Amino acid sequence: MSMPPHTCIVVLNWNGANDTLACLASLDKTVSPSYRVLVVDNGSTDGSVERIRSSFPGTEILELPENLGYSGGNNAGFGKAMEMQDEFVVFLNNDTIADRDFCTPLVETLLRKPEVGITVPKILYLDHPDTIWYAGGIARLSVGLVKHVGIREKDGPRFNRPGITGYATGCCFAMRCRDFRKAGGFDEGFGMYAEDVDLSLRVRAMGKSIEYVPASKVWHKVSASLAGNLMKKQFRKSSALWRLFRKHRAWSGMALYPLLLPFRAVMSISGAVMRKNAKQ
Repeated sequence: MSMPPHTCIVVLNWNGANDTLACLASLDKTVSPSYRVLVVDNGSTDGSVERIRSSFPGTEILELPENLGYSGGNNAGFGKAMEMQDEFVVFLNNDTIADRDFCTPLVETLLRKPEVGITVPKILYLDHPDTIWYAGGIARLSVGLVKHVGIREKDGPRFNRPGITGYATGCCFAMRCRDFRKAGGFDEGFGMYAEDVDLSLRVRAMGKSIEYVPASKVWHKVSASLAGNLMKKQFRKSSALWRLFRKHRAWSGMALYPLLLPFRAVMSISGAVMRKNAKQ
């Protein structure tokens, strides 16, 4: 089965020219003419747009006047995809390297299975390409649990089994445009984090499932810095999850989540230390 011609890969950029250029170079290796790449620039001030145009003159660029964040920028990209009459949309972080033709398994699964609303690839650490970052998602709001399956584990056969999962990570996933529009797109009230879980839960409420598709692979650049950024990241994640619990009326999760917070912080720091040591 060949990929349909109307598939748009949305790559969001904000002052990240180096990452975006590397991402686009990986996409450029896919020789199929059956998709288009749309870079959404979130009001960058680092000369990103000029560098992207110079290196990839055929790439469509949507320039936004200001930084609308992850949700706002990707919603704007989706609006452009609708103008171009695309049938499928793939959201891909700019700090990723995509496998050759990674799109095909994601879109073909949507074509084969009308009951599936979102497809999501296997995602590995870019600096440790044999280590899992995402191999599915668990979202049990009633107990305050939102986590990746397989994170920091070595890749292996058990992560090669496709199937239904709890949520798709916003790092990379594919949807039918009509489903994304019906779900209402990303909730721009989430400043950072949890907007992907929220969208997944709304898609599930539509009667659609989320499918993990390990035949599609992406490598994600995950920071190993131990400077104050790690605690800031944990704080932002926690704030977003509190909003998620409130929105979906998961009151028991709101009560239980703080009890797990120290454990999450220790795990995040331990994971960062392990990756940093492994690089040395």
